[in-house]
Amino acid sequence: MGYHLLIIVLAAHMLIIVLAIATFFIISIFRFLFPLQCEHGKAKPEKKATKAGDVFSIWNYDGRIAFEDMIEATEDFDIKYCIGTGGYASVYRAQLSNGRVVALKKLHSLETEESTFLNSFQNEAHVLSNLRHRNIIKLYGFCLHKKCMFLIYEYMERGSLFCVLRNDDEAIELDWSKRVNIVKNMAHALSYLHHDCTPSIVHRDISSNNILLNSELEAFIADFGLARLLHPDSSNRTILAGTYGYIAPELAYTMIVTEKCDVYSFGVVALEALMGCHPGELLSSVSSSSNQNMMLIDMLDPRLSPPADTMVMQDIALISRIAFACLRSKPKSRPTMYRVSHEFLGRKTPLTKPFHEISISEMRNQNIYAIDESEG
Repeated sequence: MGYHLLIIVLAAHMLIIVLAIATFFIISIFRFLFPLQCEHGKAKPEKKATKAGDVFSIWNYDGRIAFEDMIEATEDFDIKYCIGTGGYASVYRAQLSNGRVVALKKLHSLETEESTFLNSFQNEAHVLSNLRHRNIIKLYGFCLHKKCMFLIYEYMERGSLFCVLRNDDEAIELDWSKRVNIVKNMAHALSYLHHDCTPSIVHRDISSNNILLNSELEAFIADFGLARLLHPDSSNRTILAGTYGYIAPELAYTMIVTEKCDVYSFGVVALEALMGCHPGELLSSVSSSSNQNMMLIDMLDPRLSPPADTMVMQDIALISRIAFACLRSKPKSRPTMYRVSHEFLGRKTPLTKPFHEISISEMRNQNIYAIDESEG
């Protein structure tokens, strides 16, 4: 009897030991799996998004990881990757680990430690990243790392319209049809920003430097809304007033940016595309009585043969007429970009006289846009 009792006691002890060991293993497994699951629930998508080159999910992962990726892609912002620099940023070409190329705009210096600034900047950047127009450069995201801030954009192979027009070989490649399309695409993109976005987005710095061209020499507007993004508390008053030579005259005394400031700048770039150079000298000369009879054909870029196609000639005449309307000194006398866009989409008006007989004064004096208070 005592022997059997001893066996039962030993068996009970063994069972307790087995249960204890099993419980320990079960608890250990759960303690191992749950932290791992929680950790991966946050970190794994971030790591995967970065290392797989999916920088377009930059909003969804930690800026530190994105920063490290860009440091690697640009070798710590080495000058050899720099493709342009301006007053507030330098632009780098960054090839990601998956072979994808993006443009990295590294801002020179900002008060990135201010939490209110960071929140406003992030909100603005989210708005701009959601813009959807085929002729607007895509903003993929931004990254903050200590005092370093950069934005990640779609990369444009041919660079800016400004640079292309100042290179004779590239300017010749940019034929009349391509230049006409550049102006039209600018108009449609600005109309989208002004009239299809809520709230409307004013670019604030339309210039040939901010019109970028892809490998097919198609035009895309860059740095849209960046002035407001950089200074979100400035409302419609601007710190970055734009680029000299493209700034609307009213900004000199109001310092208030409106859509009509973009319209004026558009007019400058439209003429620049046709002339192959900045139109400042033309605008000064046509205001004098001695140059009232200057011909439209004499205004065009002499590096290209005069246009021969009837449709192209009609387009050039229309662009000239619209550009001069956009350059009127009174903002309310300028057309809206919505109206300009629709002019380009409408049926072409046949020329009333041979192309070589059209004067610039005719283009300037055609009052095709009546003031419409509802359009601003």
